[in-house]
Amino acid sequence: MAAETRRTRPLDPETATPDPPRVAWRRQMRQRVLETARDMTSANGWNQVSLSAVAAAAEVSRPSVYKEFGSRAGMGHALVVRETQEFLAGVAEVLYPGRPDTRACLEAAIRHVLTEAHHNPLISAVVMASREGSDSLLPYLTARADPIFDAAQTLLRAWLAERFPDQDEPAITVAADITVRMTISHLVLPDTDTDAAETAERLAGAVLKLLR
Repeated sequence: MAAETRRTRPLDPETATPDPPRVAWRRQMRQRVLETARDMTSANGWNQVSLSAVAAAAEVSRPSVYKEFGSRAGMGHALVVRETQEFLAGVAEVLYPGRPDTRACLEAAIRHVLTEAHHNPLISAVVMASREGSDSLLPYLTARADPIFDAAQTLLRAWLAERFPDQDEPAITVAADITVRMTISHLVLPDTDTDAAETAERLAGAVLKLLR
């Protein structure tokens, strides 16, 4: 326990040891490359993005980019992971502490995903391109074995476990899995006859029936 406390305690900026120059440069380079890749993807779609173009626009050598990400696919994965982690932080703010009414709170979280995704340039570009069958970043948003999917499930499982403390773990896991899958499905292929509020209401109601 003591070791865990030492590991998680925030560092004092006045006493923390600064990163070695090489480590600091690599972190800054990675951030610059990903921000450049994000801008290029938002503007033109992932299919038009290459490692060489990103390296040139970010003013970083191509070998450095290859060394950091391994391949174009590696850069795409890192890009979507970073973007989705930031997006899930917004979802967590909706869930915690959230509305007292569990259904209303879950509806708000699903509605947040369906509406805010359209305001996120990268996610919006990926989703819009996927509807035309052209964007290869989509699998990173939807793959079951991907850390992004798992992160969304982990967030929702923890929240559902707090809201339904008497439910067993398998039921919580199934409910979280269905919620994530169906929300992503509606994001990629929305029902043109219903808006985000209606979709969130229907989905939240269906999921919570599993837990009651």
